[in-house]
Amino acid sequence: MLKPFFAGTGYLLRGLRLIAEPGLRRYVALPLLINALVFAVLLWLAADQFGLLVDAVLPALPQWLAWLAGVLWLVFFVAAAVLLFFTFSVVANLIAAPFNDLLAEAVERRLSGRAPPGGGGLWQAVKGAPGAMLDELRKLGYFIRWALPLLVLFLIPGVNLLAPLVWAVFTAWMLALEYADYPMGHHDLRPDRQRRILGRQRWLSLGFGTGVMLATLIPLANFLVMPAAVAGASALWVDRLRPEVPS
Repeated sequence: MLKPFFAGTGYLLRGLRLIAEPGLRRYVALPLLINALVFAVLLWLAADQFGLLVDAVLPALPQWLAWLAGVLWLVFFVAAAVLLFFTFSVVANLIAAPFNDLLAEAVERRLSGRAPPGGGGLWQAVKGAPGAMLDELRKLGYFIRWALPLLVLFLIPGVNLLAPLVWAVFTAWMLALEYADYPMGHHDLRPDRQRRILGRQRWLSLGFGTGVMLATLIPLANFLVMPAAVAGASALWVDRLRPEVPS
């Protein structure tokens, strides 16, 4: 049980090493650059508008309250940092989704020596967008179906002591499903079949999902967690999951 669990967590570290290799870096660098530019522009616009607000308010205050300008700017930057922390993952996922598909394809090609049958570059990813959206809705339905009863556990006295642990296991499982979908989707494996394949390697999958979950809690590390998880899930597919799937 522990051996496959820790083997699963090791695939996140392997993914981190993979995205540092020549030929794979561009799939990480470009979405990170786009994200940085998007947030830099948004921060500049917000700071500009906030500066106009401060300039409009300060003349109406007594001279002895001029020090409030510094306090207001401090509050602004703290609020901006908090907003960045909570919104970065959502925005980053939206921007990086097409690049994640390409990264999963490139990693599988590098590790196995051949491209996945569902590969084909960015244009293929665009053509497959409707089906991908339908799969995302199915995954959302699966998440809601399990999340709602699990959240009820937090309301039951006594049982709520174990609820955080149960929720952590569920989160690890959902993260394993989320990132394994990138390489497995290239092989026309739908979410229900993906769950069955990962379920046969439950501890390995939970170990991988747990590693991703813990890494997202490290400040600034979440900038690299997503591409590392995509690459790690692709390596996991090539090494441990694909050999068990009939051709």
